[in-house]
Amino acid sequence: MTAEAQRPVNPLVLFEAALGGSPVTAVHLSHVAPVDVAAWTAERDAVDEAIVALCEGPVLDVGCGPGRFAAALAARGVPALGIDVSRAAVRRARARGAVALRRAVEGPVPGEGRWGTVLLADGNIGIGGDPRALLRRCRELARPGGLVLVEADPDPDTDVSGPLVLHAEDGRRSRPMPWARAGSRVLRAIGAELGLETAQEWELAGRVMMSLRTPQAAEQF
Repeated sequence: MTAEAQRPVNPLVLFEAALGGSPVTAVHLSHVAPVDVAAWTAERDAVDEAIVALCEGPVLDVGCGPGRFAAALAARGVPALGIDVSRAAVRRARARGAVALRRAVEGPVPGEGRWGTVLLADGNIGIGGDPRALLRRCRELARPGGLVLVEADPDPDTDVSGPLVLHAEDGRRSRPMPWARAGSRVLRAIGAELGLETAQEWELAGRVMMSLRTPQAAEQF
């Protein structure tokens, strides 16, 4: 292995390598899984269609990746914006017909406080390694009475935060980045603390979705 391969790289480098077709594995504490670009770029399945059907426009797709949800919503005539920190992902999303911007959810986002749905699919509740802080931010982004639509870990009691490292087949690895996994019971409790009411919860094909409703009147948390 070369010295270059041994030196940790920006996680975006390996994420974008995965988008380009290179095998990349994500290691989050003891949990190991491939970076499933094929699922993100595939045609929508029944679960995706059910998620899209739950969205109330306008929709902010946080961590949109190659943009399959934002593009599906646009095809239905539902206003939607995808945001992602990866330039390559944003390019792929736009090529797919989505409106997408290179933005981090923690920073300034267009339409703050006016989104009908803030979508966190494909494990994106893990962004930043702190589901409570992320849900609080999504609550700020959604309009009063809007939705935060979250994909939860299949195990309802999962509550794990810690560094995630990406590993490429060629030996490169990323610098650690904060990540989290959270199940439905955990997210329901966090949501209640933040004034988010669990409107729906369902499981289909091993995937668990939660629909959290923001208060009708603005409250501070």
